[in-house]
Amino acid sequence: MSDTPVKQQSTTAYYGQAVASFAVALGATAVGIYSLDVSGWIRAFLAVSVLYLTTSAFTLAKVVRDRQEADQIVSRVDQARLEKILAEHDPFKPVS
Repeated sequence: MSDTPVKQQSTTAYYGQAVASFAVALGATAVGIYSLDVSGWIRAFLAVSVLYLTTSAFTLAKVVRDRQEADQIVSRVDQARLEKILAEHDPFKPVS
């Protein structure tokens, strides 16, 4: 009756591909900003914007992951309470 959820683990190849993709995207953006034919202030603004966007994306991903993990823990606690109530219930016990 108690199903232990299988923890899903990412493969090393998937992790490597995600890191490589992030590095290529960030590098390409940096090269693009560097090669723009604009003043240094505009380049600096774009660089800071990219850094802000990157940190915001990491924060969002962490918040979503934390909320998902918290929901799983609450779900497990609720399931354990329900299983305890069902295990202690005796349908043939007379009502007093």
